[in-house]
Amino acid sequence: MVSDVFGEVGIAATYGLVGLVLMAVGFALVDVLTPGNLRDQVWVQRHRNAAILLASNLLGVGIIVATAIAASQGNWAEGLLSTAAYGLLGLVLMGVSFIVIDLFTPGKLGEILMEEESHPAVYVSAASHISVSAIVAVAIF
Repeated sequence: MVSDVFGEVGIAATYGLVGLVLMAVGFALVDVLTPGNLRDQVWVQRHRNAAILLASNLLGVGIIVATAIAASQGNWAEGLLSTAAYGLLGLVLMGVSFIVIDLFTPGKLGEILMEEESHPAVYVSAASHISVSAIVAVAIF
């Protein structure tokens, strides 16, 4: 019984690590797609647009990871692989959605979203991230 608990904690820890790695990749993706230093934009300059964009990306990754874990049905190795694969797919699609929105809107979306003044475009981009994540999550099942 105790060994089962430790085994389950170990499995949860590995899924957690995969999720954290995917969130770090998501952070890097948002940093690449936007001008300037994202850490500075969010934590030093406190730009709301940057924080909303980053938060939507991290929430999206969480949605995909949680769904992949739920769909793994106890198969740990396959679950880890699918979690990583679907997580990376979601991040790629979030990046593509950002680029597509940028193509169809005036100005450079990354620059707009890093402005200090609140901009409604950040909600469009955030909704795109969450929507893409929901699509990938449903595709898992």
